[in-house]
Amino acid sequence: MRKVIFKGTALPLLLIAPQIAVTMIFFYWPALQAVWQSFLIQDAFGTTTQFVWFENYQYLFKDPSYYNSMAVTAVFSTAVAVLSLGLALLLAVMADKQIKGAGTYKVLLMWPYAVAPAVAGVLWLFMFQPSLGVLAQVLRNLGLDWNPLLDGTHAMVLVVLAASWKQISYNFLFFLAGLQSIPKSLIEAAAIDGAGPRRRFWTVVFPLLSPTAFFLLVVNIVYVFFDTFGIVDAVTHGGPAKATETMVYKVFQDGRLGGDLGGSAAQSVILMAIVIGLTAIQFKYIERRVHY
Repeated sequence: MRKVIFKGTALPLLLIAPQIAVTMIFFYWPALQAVWQSFLIQDAFGTTTQFVWFENYQYLFKDPSYYNSMAVTAVFSTAVAVLSLGLALLLAVMADKQIKGAGTYKVLLMWPYAVAPAVAGVLWLFMFQPSLGVLAQVLRNLGLDWNPLLDGTHAMVLVVLAASWKQISYNFLFFLAGLQSIPKSLIEAAAIDGAGPRRRFWTVVFPLLSPTAFFLLVVNIVYVFFDTFGIVDAVTHGGPAKATETMVYKVFQDGRLGGDLGGSAAQSVILMAIVIGLTAIQFKYIERRVHY
């Protein structure tokens, strides 16, 4: 394969300039604005601002509701990541087999990814609405007093299901592509050596699929921390009694509805630091188990 060698730096810089501009405008500039805003406090009418150093951060770490949002986010992110990755891997393994109607099966599994998060949340809310939802009626007939409007556990289950359903399609696409890139000769050789289907998967297939799984783990963590805002806002509004108030929704709740721009900016900075830290930990420790 021939390598492309640039004689100067002008053309390479010109080619990557659009991406650099997009990154600077839509990521670095808002991030720097959030950091600066986190050191400020405004009056009730938004006419004057005062530089208060770390007072917004000090207030946050004394606020019990902020620790509650951290705990809710930890439970929510873990449940969504495990459920969406596990089901997507199972569906991809099934789709990788020679089955009748596999093309239609794959297309139908990809459809949910085209649905906006808020719309996905509304769809699941319609199905599980306590008085009118079809699935809610089934649960009531089975003896479960289902009511996500009043029960915090039920509300958490509902948003976890909606967020996982939305992300399964994305994970499925990458898992299926990874499975199809594995040479069939390796699996056939393991079968000839006497390895059963389960042993072949865990000793041959999954180690070769580990780079894809690692990539999806990082993507899913970012998805849960940021992109699930629309689902929570459409389904529960952080309730009942803050049972589903994640960190990203609390940023909106305090900043947009509460008018505390400095406090919400401090929350967004902490949230960004947590996501960056989790990603760094994943690259440092989990990537060691990945076989490229």
